[in-house]
Amino acid sequence: MNGISALLAERSVGEMRLRFGTSGVLDYRESGASKLRIPRGSDEAILINTSGGMAGGDKIEISLAVENSARLALSGQAAERVYRSLGPPAEIACQFEVAEKAALHWLPQETIVFEGSRFTRSIEAQLAAGSELLIVESFVLGRVAMGEVITHCEIADNWNIHCGGKLVHAERFKLGPSLPRGPAGLAGAQAFATVLLIAPEIEARVPAITAAIAEIGAMSCWNGKLVARLAAEDGLKLKKALAKVLAAATGGKGLPRVWAL
Repeated sequence: MNGISALLAERSVGEMRLRFGTSGVLDYRESGASKLRIPRGSDEAILINTSGGMAGGDKIEISLAVENSARLALSGQAAERVYRSLGPPAEIACQFEVAEKAALHWLPQETIVFEGSRFTRSIEAQLAAGSELLIVESFVLGRVAMGEVITHCEIADNWNIHCGGKLVHAERFKLGPSLPRGPAGLAGAQAFATVLLIAPEIEARVPAITAAIAEIGAMSCWNGKLVARLAAEDGLKLKKALAKVLAAATGGKGLPRVWAL
């Protein structure tokens, strides 16, 4: 067994599949390091990675389906951490299916990347016409309070969102291996996030979202889709701003309780 094969043989793997309806959980399967907990009678779910973080070669697969007229909000138990890789990237692959008049809010807490880490994520979503999807993904480049300075890491983020069978949003983000620090790059930002909202009558939420973003980001809204980008000098400032933005984006539904500030 060569070095890479030996490394992959020791990696953490997790899989979680959930189908959710107006009456609650319809079908559920979990394996490996991925766990899910849903309080009785709640439409909020908490994802747990029992491996305590991700390193090169780790892989998590998540599949979520929300049935007609149901609502489901998911968040992580805590921030995800991606540690230094000795070769392959850590990977998260998500598949979402949202039926007519249903809503899925994908609200994980921040992903903290460490020096020398490699991380790849993909999101594939199929939405029915008249459904709602809210996605937030945020990155923190090391912990400022710990004096961590990240100079080399790799991040790849790929999203394909279809609505009514048509591609309505494609996201291709690549960062690294050397981090850009000039005015045209990250400048002084240590944390950044993307928020995507696709929903009927989305224009009614725009004023509140615009006010919440303030000077920490910018947004655009067109054809039933809203995209916001935010950046801050540390993770805490970004998270506080995101809490306001997401509270407005959910249309008053609020954030999962695990989003403690």
